[in-house]
Amino acid sequence: MTSHKDHKPHKTHDSQVDNEAETLADAEVAPGEPDPYAVLQALQTEVASLKDRNLRTLAEMENLRRRTEREVADAKIYGVANFARDMLTFNDNMTRALANVPADVRSAADPALQSFVEGMELTQRDFLSRLARHGVKPVVAQGAKFDPHLHEVLFEIPDESQPHGTVAQVMEEGYTIGDRVLRPAKVGTSKGGPKG
Repeated sequence: MTSHKDHKPHKTHDSQVDNEAETLADAEVAPGEPDPYAVLQALQTEVASLKDRNLRTLAEMENLRRRTEREVADAKIYGVANFARDMLTFNDNMTRALANVPADVRSAADPALQSFVEGMELTQRDFLSRLARHGVKPVVAQGAKFDPHLHEVLFEIPDESQPHGTVAQVMEEGYTIGDRVLRPAKVGTSKGGPKG
């Protein structure tokens, strides 16, 4: 059996809370000192504000990163658009030059002229393939339904055999780069046929 001397009373949880409350009560705010509860509340408000600002900054940075990636991708695809548009004039001139050499003249021409015309055709095909490598593709217009995003109507052709608004004649080829129109096709559409 233990002696009465050895027995020490255990503090209960309630008595510890009471002692802490007494200690806090004893530590009353000295005059001129800020209220610790007010300071704590102000610090918690500031922490919440900083967390909110941090989250907003992170969201802004993520949006900026995405926007920059999109702009870089667009620059890669569409950066050559102005140059490509200017080069389409070269292709138009090549097409007109080749169209002005009729097939009967080609077949009756001497071998040097035939080689020259074949070389021009080869040059034009190579030029178009190089444009295609950079995303420049022709708009298929002949026989297609008129699309105001891809076609520019220059005139209407009375033709009851085709649905109204069908591209009946292409005056100048149109081109796209990526998913944008580089130059609309200049066309003539049918008029008077059944509604498409």
